[in-house]
Amino acid sequence: MFVLELSYTAPLDRVDAVMQEHLAWLDTHYAAGVFIASGRKNPRDGGVILAVGDDRAAIERLTASDPFVVHGVCAYRITEFIATRTSDPLAPYRQRL
Repeated sequence: MFVLELSYTAPLDRVDAVMQEHLAWLDTHYAAGVFIASGRKNPRDGGVILAVGDDRAAIERLTASDPFVVHGVCAYRITEFIATRTSDPLAPYRQRL
């Protein structure tokens, strides 16, 4: 599992100009089962996405395709972790050491 932390690198008006493309990109990866939660940070200086996957390189390629990155308005910090405990609804994502 991965925590994808977005940090805006441009003013919010530039971020907002790309927002619809970014939301469509999110929808694509929710439909593919890769993303399980996302939202903006508070204060609004970026966002967070929880992603499922075993291949860090694939996640790095995925984040590079985000319209926010393509248009140069955000940077990603990718943190991989092993989800050994979850709530019951997230049980399918539990991992073993």
